Amino acid sequence: MTDDQEREQDQAREQERAQERERDQERLALEKQRERYVWYYLAYFLFGIHLIAFVMIYAVKHAG
Repeated sequence: MTDDQEREQDQAREQERAQERERDQERLALEKQRERYVWYYLAYFLFGIHLIAFVMIYAVKHAG
């Protein structure tokens, strides 16, 4: 193999690695965003459950 061919192969490998790193970064960013949404949904769910529980407790205590 000549030096030019080796250089081209090295450049191709480096470009492939760069694209792979970029895809990994995008995947991690999307995963982080989805994880954040899961925590938001969990927080809203727990808040809703407690709100319902407080309303039910109030209703039972003030039932005639």
